[in-house]
Amino acid sequence: MSVRIRLQRFGRTKRPFYHIVVADQRVKRDGKIIEKLGHYDPTRIPAEISLDVDAAMKWLLNGAQPTNTVRAILSYKGVLYKKHLYRGVAKGAFSEEEAEKRFEAFMIEREEQMRKAKEKAEQDAMAEFNKHEKIAREKREKEEVARAAAAAKEREEAAAKEKAASEAEEEKKEETIDDVAAAAAAERGEATGESEEAASETAESESKEAPAQEAAPEAGAEVKEEKSEEKKEEKAEEKAEEKKEESKEGE
Repeated sequence: MSVRIRLQRFGRTKRPFYHIVVADQRVKRDGKIIEKLGHYDPTRIPAEISLDVDAAMKWLLNGAQPTNTVRAILSYKGVLYKKHLYRGVAKGAFSEEEAEKRFEAFMIEREEQMRKAKEKAEQDAMAEFNKHEKIAREKREKEEVARAAAAAKEREEAAAKEKAASEAEEEKKEETIDDVAAAAAAERGEATGESEEAASETAESESKEAPAQEAAPEAGAEVKEEKSEEKKEEKAEEKAEEKKEESKEGE
């Protein structure tokens, strides 16, 4: 039986995580497994890996073949290096205790590298977050400035419209006042013309009546003179008749 150490996929779309499993090569991806060795989550920064090193060593020494991705994971966790050390022990190059010391030193160094990588990843993530936050803040500030400018423009336009309306109203009032004054002046002019016409007519009538009145006293004086002359003539005639009678009686 050909045994493989491979990944078994779980999770949802675009959010996968994997189990590191030992399974028969002929079994489907989600089929029956022999043993679970750990898990691998690539969605985290840095990627999260949990692995049973001793169990993985046992299966490697028994001839299990890892896939390319699992080989990279085993190398990262020091399993392949430990297998290399145990081959040296088998060849008598050094003792098993020396192999364990070397492996422990390797794991300490690898953990330090992992810690630095995690810190760097966190710093990069924070820097990226700060970058996006800065961009978003600048965008918000620009939008606020634009909104303030738009509001100021609207206020200016409203003030200009209000000023134009008030000026138009003032002009309308002035035109109304001018029209009223013109109408009043026209009425006064008409009244003055009518009074002047009436005065002229009165003057003409008076001027026409004055000669008549002047002529009337003259006519009365002439009549009186005629009457006085007639009286004088009558008296003269009476005197003449009396004289005639007296002369007749004297004869």
